[in-house]
Amino acid sequence: MTTTAPRLGPAPGRGTALARLLLVAAVLLGALLATAGPASAHAALTGSDPQDGAVVATAPKEVRLTFSEEVAMSDDSIRVLDPAGKRVDTGELQNLCSGSVIRYGVPLLPGLPDGTYTVAWQTVSADSHPVSGAFTFSVGAPSTTSVALPDTPVGGGLVGALYGIARYLSYAGFVVLVGGGAFVLACWPRGAAVRPVQRLVVRGWLTLTAATLALLLLRHPYTKTGRLGDVFDLGGLRAVLETKTGAALSSRLLLLGAAALFVAVLFGAYARRRDEKEHKDLTFGLALGGTVVAAGIAGTWALAEHASTGLQPGVAMPVDILHLLAVAGWLGGLTTLLVALRKAPSIERSAVERYSNLAFGSVVVLAATGLYQSWRQVGSWSALTGTRYGQLLLVKIGLVAVLVGIGWVSRRWVRRLAERHEGDAGPDPDEEPRDEADRDERPADQPDAEPGHGSGGEEPDAEADAEPGTASADEEPDTERAAQLARQRAAVAAARRIKARDADPERAGLRRSVLTEAAVAVVLLAVTTVLTSTEPARTEEEAGRGRAAAGADAAVPNRPVDVRLPFDTGGVDGKGTVQLTLDPGRTGANALHIYVLRPNGRALDVPEVKVSFTLAAKDIGPLPVLPDRIQTGHWTASGVQLPMAGEWLMQVTVRTSEIDQTTIEKNVKIG
Repeated sequence: MTTTAPRLGPAPGRGTALARLLLVAAVLLGALLATAGPASAHAALTGSDPQDGAVVATAPKEVRLTFSEEVAMSDDSIRVLDPAGKRVDTGELQNLCSGSVIRYGVPLLPGLPDGTYTVAWQTVSADSHPVSGAFTFSVGAPSTTSVALPDTPVGGGLVGALYGIARYLSYAGFVVLVGGGAFVLACWPRGAAVRPVQRLVVRGWLTLTAATLALLLLRHPYTKTGRLGDVFDLGGLRAVLETKTGAALSSRLLLLGAAALFVAVLFGAYARRRDEKEHKDLTFGLALGGTVVAAGIAGTWALAEHASTGLQPGVAMPVDILHLLAVAGWLGGLTTLLVALRKAPSIERSAVERYSNLAFGSVVVLAATGLYQSWRQVGSWSALTGTRYGQLLLVKIGLVAVLVGIGWVSRRWVRRLAERHEGDAGPDPDEEPRDEADRDERPADQPDAEPGHGSGGEEPDAEADAEPGTASADEEPDTERAAQLARQRAAVAAARRIKARDADPERAGLRRSVLTEAAVAVVLLAVTTVLTSTEPARTEEEAGRGRAAAGADAAVPNRPVDVRLPFDTGGVDGKGTVQLTLDPGRTGANALHIYVLRPNGRALDVPEVKVSFTLAAKDIGPLPVLPDRIQTGHWTASGVQLPMAGEWLMQVTVRTSEIDQTTIEKNVKIG
């Protein structure tokens, strides 16, 4: 018994509903991709020496950068530019990595004058995504700079958009290729002879192959130059092939060659095989070989992206492969089912039920592997809601929940169809004449029947068996007329069947639910693509903690430090207030003014005042400052150097006599 499916046609209401669903999916997809922006880097800069915005007294001998994970560096990865834009580093990259600390440096030319210097860096993280940035530091005092940095970050612009589209198409092609093949082998073997299914799977292979080639060609401008014209730079392509990502993409192309052989056998020898034993053996061979090839293709993503770096890569890579295969089995099978329901003349109810079981198993694997991946990439509840990666993950989880709900509705329609079939005593009203039903299911090398033979169940005319050349010229119009009438009768019969199918509420409900699943799956795949190019939440939080520890995130007002501290030395005239001003209150040179006042606000003349600064987080200090007495109660010091930003402990010692003194302290933030 078969479940027949309507053709794509102008049935009232159905076309409008389809158009609305596809329009909603397209709008959501467009909005998502429009706000995606360039790919976020998965390696983060966690520290630098000198720090961003630091003012140092003398020029450093080198610049050091610290990253959150392994990065691929070259001699041009770190450039230091003077205020005029001239490069002042030696161009000799230094690998300063030690244990889990990922640090690189570049020596500077000797004798650098005072002024503001720009450090521009660009590299590729271990999970294949480009990362770049820039910061400044000053020697002596800040100055104006003419250095102009690119407006478009590496991995952005037109090249970044094209690379993102190619990534999406590669995922889509993989899902359709693997899911379509699995649907035919596991759920609907007769579908190997259905031309719409053949076309779908072949297009999946073509899409994945073309997208992989595009990614390989775009890789050099995507990670280095940002210029689309460098797509055919052979030197850049050769450099890409020597990287981990280039090796993964070239391996994918080789595996796609094996996948082409799989597709050829599936839709060739397998579709034509009639012997049951041979068919069973060929099914086993195709299932085994296809699983190996599909796992290998999925592995090219796992070896080059998120799973290959960070926490537990030895566990994460196999889990990532299972995750991708589960997605393909679910969404790729769903796409094939949708094509079968709308374009194939018939599909057995048992095939739909088998896919329902396959989809359930895929969802179970998807949930288990997704839970592990979420823990690995997020790590905390705060990161789940406070980072872009976590927010995208919540959107993906919501879409999966919607898909599961719609899938549950589809399973209800399948059960209704099965229950109705079990209760039918008469012939199946949906059974089609095989001559017409098989027209789209024949292999490409099996010709259609001659016009007039078997159409409408009529016997061929006796004159049709006459020897060639015996028919007179007057009989030719009658033969053409008979063929035309046969085609008309077939068209009328097909229209009746379409009308009967459209009136079937169970089949209409199944078609609508499957179509809705497909529309949500399009958006889900887009969210997944953006998620794989977004900095993991765990990495983002760790980078933030590193910057905070270095004092880079200290919230410091852009004004001088001004504090008032009461003191009491215990002797005569031992009470009063110290008013201290540190201008500008930033890293580098500062002017220090100290006013010692009596309780009534008048100046107090004291023998000695001393100040020291300590940055405990970096084990700096105490840095002593000995101010000069300008007049009664007024002490000052110029050129007070505070080399780094952070929360400094300021200690002020006031001596009011030969034996009476006290030390008071205050924490101040220096930016």
